[in-house]
Amino acid sequence: MALVRQHVWIWGKVQGVCFRAYTQQEAQQLQLQGWVRNLNDGRVESVFEGEQEQVEAMLRWCQKGSPWATVDKVESQQEETLGEEGFKIV
Repeated sequence: MALVRQHVWIWGKVQGVCFRAYTQQEAQQLQLQGWVRNLNDGRVESVFEGEQEQVEAMLRWCQKGSPWATVDKVESQQEETLGEEGFKIV
């Protein structure tokens, strides 16, 4: 299967609600590579690399997020894969 990469930005109440830790946990369960981080403007930014079906499942998860999050908007764009290793909180 071909690998895909999605670069994602998430708006809403997504900082201070364990969003990054839950994102890492979900990504690891889906065997995705990449990273997640908080941005200074209150958004969360993430990159997911893996098989298309798993990346699509992760994008669906981002619409809801962690149990305490309130997601208002998710934007993503497909990029060329870079061969990320592991899934990190940065």
